[in-house]
Amino acid sequence: MSADAEQRTIRCLVAKVGLDGHDRGAHVIARAFRDAGFEVIYSGLHNAPDEIVQAAVQEDVDVLGISILSGAHNTLVPKVIEGLEEYGAMEDTLLIVGGVIPDDDERELKERGVAEVFGPGTELETTIEFVRENVRDRR
Repeated sequence: MSADAEQRTIRCLVAKVGLDGHDRGAHVIARAFRDAGFEVIYSGLHNAPDEIVQAAVQEDVDVLGISILSGAHNTLVPKVIEGLEEYGAMEDTLLIVGGVIPDDDERELKERGVAEVFGPGTELETTIEFVRENVRDRR
């Protein structure tokens, strides 16, 4: 990571997409990111993929963290990726996913552009360090 990236605040959108109403993990990671010094925006519940894309683009976030436990990750996450690509924002946005994602689905999501998938029980520091080490340089 560049010195510029270390000096500026990392902007994150923690997002709940679809009808998944389980937001405890999203709140935990949002708090951990804030405590780590990141600027955090939380989407709230029940967002359509295009709403998440709009928020990510309008807020010019460095990181988009999608929390999904509904099992609809293979449908909803690719729609978010397509939206980010349409806006030319995929290249500048570190996309991470948290939730219960089977290994085969994780591989497919990563092939589509998800940087990492964090399952239940992942240490918060592991996620924070991943973000710090992988956030895109925005010069």
